Amino acid sequence: MVMVKLGGSLITDKGRAWTARYEVIARLAREVRQAIDILPGLTILLGHGSGSFGHWAAAPYGTRLGVHTSAQWRGYAEVSAAAARLNRIVTDAFLEAGVPVLSLQPSASARCCDGVLEYLDTRPIQAALSHGLVPLVYGDVAFDAVRGGTIISTEDIFIFLARALDTPRPTRILLLGEVDGVLDEKGTVIPHISPPDLPALRAVLGGAQGVDVTGGMVDKVTRMLELVREYPEIQVHIMNGKSPGLLTCALLGERTPGTCISG
Repeated sequence: MVMVKLGGSLITDKGRAWTARYEVIARLAREVRQAIDILPGLTILLGHGSGSFGHWAAAPYGTRLGVHTSAQWRGYAEVSAAAARLNRIVTDAFLEAGVPVLSLQPSASARCCDGVLEYLDTRPIQAALSHGLVPLVYGDVAFDAVRGGTIISTEDIFIFLARALDTPRPTRILLLGEVDGVLDEKGTVIPHISPPDLPALRAVLGGAQGVDVTGGMVDKVTRMLELVREYPEIQVHIMNGKSPGLLTCALLGERTPGTCISG
């Protein structure tokens, strides 16, 4: 199985509130359909960030850090609605391209403890996969035993599912954004990262561009390094989703430019 995340910076303009990049989403949907046509046995779990929808809604309320007041709970509901609005756009585009996506709302079952995702009902995801569907998840709000409420990123969900899904367990995770990979201090792509590289990388990795309440590249790379240390059979690829055709090639297992994170 291959997990594919369409980053919020790729499918929306994170510098402008509520701005989806419809043409980009439609192209990515066609590329997934093309890969499925070429390799019918391909199993995909799809996810996307909330970009200028969820992040802009969450920023005024500090939703990621906790939800306690009535105003914050109103914000919690607004963030959920904003994330679902973008998900509807993505779902419609993929269905139109012939990809049998089934949107599954994470907040319907997700439970966290102090920002850590501890439970997500995997049964609908496993059922969807068994029937040849492509489960579609996304960054969303979640109830939290300590914080009241919080936000879970698509990476949070992918990491949880990589541990929870025994059949099938993912072998690759593709993270598509609008940069060519993980960049060093000179702006050059780092082709390969493994767990021992993390201390040196922290000094050169920057945060996310635009409004991002779930952490930037430092958090993304750190979390993925933890995952591949735990499951060495998993490889993570960070790549530029703005390059036409790159997603199809990556899904087919071809060598693609970007950064590979492995154990």
